[in-house]
Amino acid sequence: MKKIVFPEANNEYIQAAAAKLAGTIEPVLEASDMVAAAKKVQNGEADAVIAGIDFSTRDVILGAREVFGTREGFHVFTSICVAYFPDGRRVILSDCATCKNPSDVQLAEIVELVNDAAAKILDDEPRIAMLSFSTFGSGTNDPSLEKIHAALEAVRAKRPDIIVDGEMQLDAAVNARIGEKKAAAHGGSPVAGQANVLVVPDINAGNILAKSLEQFAGAHIAGPILLGFNKPISDLSRGSTVEDIVLTAECLAKML
Repeated sequence: MKKIVFPEANNEYIQAAAAKLAGTIEPVLEASDMVAAAKKVQNGEADAVIAGIDFSTRDVILGAREVFGTREGFHVFTSICVAYFPDGRRVILSDCATCKNPSDVQLAEIVELVNDAAAKILDDEPRIAMLSFSTFGSGTNDPSLEKIHAALEAVRAKRPDIIVDGEMQLDAAVNARIGEKKAAAHGGSPVAGQANVLVVPDINAGNILAKSLEQFAGAHIAGPILLGFNKPISDLSRGSTVEDIVLTAECLAKML
C-alpha cells in the first residue's frame, strides 16, 4: 500500500480526507514543515507528499527543490490539475499553478512531462491540445502562436509518440462537431474535438480555466500535482475540498 505524507495534519479537511483514504492508501499524518515531509519520501519512508491547503505554494515548491531536486534534462517544473466532471469525464489541465509564462522550450518540456503523467492517470491515451485564442492559424501572426508552433516542432522531433496538436481554441479541442469543422482546412487532426489534455499558453489562462471549471461546471479539481521534480508531490489549492484531496491522492498513487 502506498504511503502519502500529509504535513498539515491539523487541518480538518486533511483529517477527513485521510479517513476516507484509509484502506487504499496509507496516510501519514503529521504536523511538520515541508522539508521534513519531503525528507520522509527521499529516505524511502513514504512515497509522496500532499500539502498546500495551509502551506503556501512557495513553501511547497522550495521544499521540493531543496530535498528532491529537479529532473535531469529538464529546464522547467510544472503542474497538472485533473478536472473530474459530474458526468464522469476527466480532463487534465496544465499549467495552472507554477510556470507563469513559459518559453517555447519550456512549453515543449511541459507537454512531455504532462503527457507522461497523463498516461498513468487516464484510462485512455493522452490527446493533447495546445490551447490558444486561435485555431490552426486563424489568429494570423502573434508571438503567442509562434511560441506554440516552436514548442510543437520540438516535441514532435524529440517525442514523436506524443499525440499533440495545435494551436486550437477550447471548443475546437473538446467539441467533436466544432473540432472536425475547424480541423478540416488543416488536413484533419488527431486531437481536435477529442482532447483529454489541455495545455495552456500561460498561467493566467490555466488558473482561470481550472477555477472556472470548478466554480461554474461543478468539477472537482485534483491537484495541482507538481511535475519535474525527482519525487511526487502535490501543492493543493487553498480552496481544496475533502473530495479534491481524496482525488489528488488517488491520482498521485497512479503515478507512483
